[in-house]
Amino acid sequence: MSRLRLTELPAIEAVAAASWNALVGDDHPFLRHEFLHALEASGAVSPATGWTPRHLTLWRGETLVGLLPHYHKQHSFGEYVFDWAWAEAWEQAGGRYYPKGLSAIPFTPAPGPRLALAADVDPLAARRRLAEAWEAGELSSWHLLFAEPAEVAAWRAACPELIPRHGVQFQWHDRGYGDFAGFLGALTSKRRKAIRRERRRVAEQGLTLHRLEGEAIGDADLAHFFRCYQLTYLERGRPGYLNADFFARLRRTLPEALLLVQARLDGKPVAAALCLQGRRTLYGRYWGSEVLADGLHFEACYYQGIEHCLARGLSRFDPGTQGEHKLARGFAPCRLTSLHHIADPRLRAGVARFCAEERDHVEAYVAATQAALPLRAMS
Repeated sequence: MSRLRLTELPAIEAVAAASWNALVGDDHPFLRHEFLHALEASGAVSPATGWTPRHLTLWRGETLVGLLPHYHKQHSFGEYVFDWAWAEAWEQAGGRYYPKGLSAIPFTPAPGPRLALAADVDPLAARRRLAEAWEAGELSSWHLLFAEPAEVAAWRAACPELIPRHGVQFQWHDRGYGDFAGFLGALTSKRRKAIRRERRRVAEQGLTLHRLEGEAIGDADLAHFFRCYQLTYLERGRPGYLNADFFARLRRTLPEALLLVQARLDGKPVAAALCLQGRRTLYGRYWGSEVLADGLHFEACYYQGIEHCLARGLSRFDPGTQGEHKLARGFAPCRLTSLHHIADPRLRAGVARFCAEERDHVEAYVAATQAALPLRAMS
């Protein structure tokens, strides 16, 4: 077999969408050409925002046979696996941490595939070929974030020097519930009553919930959602990472992946949550509200998503990062692993120690949250 040719692309539009998507498939919307192109074409991802695309691709002749999203980063915003302390320590020691290499989906802490290969490509050879991109010495480090467990294992086999870092998210899995009543029936009596009370309280405030999919999401719906999304960030003192053009492009090019949960008061939309969906998984991502209402966030961002999964036969609901409050609503802890290549041996040793110590805390946290999960079958 001829040696794979490694090429860095300065923009995703440098490769045809059909060629990219033929390797990616349709189960994970964030890796699709349309999603990544919307980020770049809208300007949300660009050198000006600290994200310089350097997508790594493998070719056999003129045929694309492998791809890995890759960026040169000038900061660590929008990643959700925090290495600010590493950067500060290294720069105080006289080193230069940025630019660094990053293989992840910008602003999207959703576990999923990162490397896509043609069926006849040797995965071990492909990973070793790709590693040449960050082993050349230009970058201080390379980071693989939110990859799936099988991919993490394959990378560690190909590149044993990669340092694993462990984390936790909360996800919902369908255990054969059938419908929302079946899901509630699997919970402890206390949690079942609490969820019913939360949902009832939303209705008592005059709020109604509506799920819009794909082309049913109109211009006004999207504009209202974006106002709500911006409000969420402005409450923290900064604008959102993503702009209106990004969401408009997404609706235009990837409508089948979109689910908009809209809350209305007297028929007028007042809050919204925008999710993406693949063939098996719903991903809760963006939320905002123009009103303060008891329980509305839980209803729009969690319970409506669970109902949607049960109605559409989706087996998993990833509602986003962080939040122990998800545990009480049936979302179980899920271990995550990121991988890190650190070029300088001094920094590498410090990062390895940090990650080893952090793992003990993560394992204790997972054990505690699993014990607290309010599923009757696990009590």
